[in-house]
Amino acid sequence: MLPKTPSPQAPDHGPFLRLVQVLLTVIVLAMLASFFTWTENVTVTRVAKMVARVAMTGAAFGVYRLILARGAVDSFRWQHSLAPLLYGAYLVLGVASLLWSTSPGYSLLQLVMDVASLAFAYFFVKCFLLLEAFFPSRSVRLSQVLGTASFLLVLLFVVGFMVAPEVFGRLTHGEAENRLGGYFINPNELGMLCVVCLSCLWLGLYRGHRPVRTVLQMLPVLAALVLTGSRSSLVGFLLIVGFHIWQANSTRLKLALGTATLLALPLAVRTVFIKQGGLDEVLNMTGRLPFWHALLTEGLPKEPLLGYGFMRIAYGDYFQSAHTYAAQMTHNTFIQVLLNLGLVGFAIVLAQLAFTLRGFAAYPTREGRLLLLGIFLPILINSFTEFGIFGMSNYGILFYQLLIFLVSLRYNPRLSTPEQLFIKRMRPELVPAG
Repeated sequence: MLPKTPSPQAPDHGPFLRLVQVLLTVIVLAMLASFFTWTENVTVTRVAKMVARVAMTGAAFGVYRLILARGAVDSFRWQHSLAPLLYGAYLVLGVASLLWSTSPGYSLLQLVMDVASLAFAYFFVKCFLLLEAFFPSRSVRLSQVLGTASFLLVLLFVVGFMVAPEVFGRLTHGEAENRLGGYFINPNELGMLCVVCLSCLWLGLYRGHRPVRTVLQMLPVLAALVLTGSRSSLVGFLLIVGFHIWQANSTRLKLALGTATLLALPLAVRTVFIKQGGLDEVLNMTGRLPFWHALLTEGLPKEPLLGYGFMRIAYGDYFQSAHTYAAQMTHNTFIQVLLNLGLVGFAIVLAQLAFTLRGFAAYPTREGRLLLLGIFLPILINSFTEFGIFGMSNYGILFYQLLIFLVSLRYNPRLSTPEQLFIKRMRPELVPAG
């Protein structure tokens, strides 16, 4: 078993850890970028996305092996194991649905993308668990890596919007509003990334890690969040702010955050929530309520038990109804599961979500719980109006897969004799004296 603190004679691992942090940041940046649509050619886009995700999964595995070569041991144990097991059951049911899918090729493509991001998440999380166990004094933090990577992506869009608003913006509401994201990414999805970025950066303020630079990083991300015009993302951000206010130890900090939120709320409501169509548009969820009603009353009864196949919601490419618009996806991740995997799949994902939340509650560290909730809240809010954590391939799924492994994987300090000998040879500073 490793000692809790290394000896004073421990070598300087600083350069190695800085290299690992840069590598992990670049890898997750490229992985997130692979969910964007950088070209209008559908075939090129699909091939590029798949190649990028497989390559980044290989790169994450490479960094994982690099950490092991530095003197770490691949010793892990599972806890809250029903969370990953039920997620695996969800994917297995998706594979089985290829037998009855209304488009097996499309279902297979979505499955391959989800499995690729799952493999990436597995090795990516293991990197941070090893770093925390074997380099505790200068550990590389997941919040820093995710925050930096997402910040760089958001900053690219903010700068692009200033230089070429017609490229990085998307005209909506009768061309009265230009929303950040363009056709590279759904503005609501970009808004979700902004909130995840802000949540990760916020944790740096708790640690006192370069607070001035962190605040300066948060400002363009906040601007990007407003420019996306995403109501769901703004709701997610307000929930994050409320959560931090509620759990803050300082009364002055609670008062300052609460006052700032109350002052900003009227502006946010006027500029983001109340758009063309006014309150009626907000109350019917921009037309989604009649669409969901049609899906549940017309689409679901035709294939109630096992659905239309993984990521399929109708017999054709689009769900058609005389009472609402046509669409290829449901704009709600839970209705999406109901339609593509039926009541069986819906029961599995509800159980899986429940066990994941149970893992959140039992997480051993306060900062870890803050990170879990800071990522989970925006992707859950997004799941009610967009692709979501069980929908068509998007980085909300990747974030959720990261959370699953964060709650279910733990480093196991009980090492075998060969592993102890390896530590004694590679990391003698970790071996107790005598």
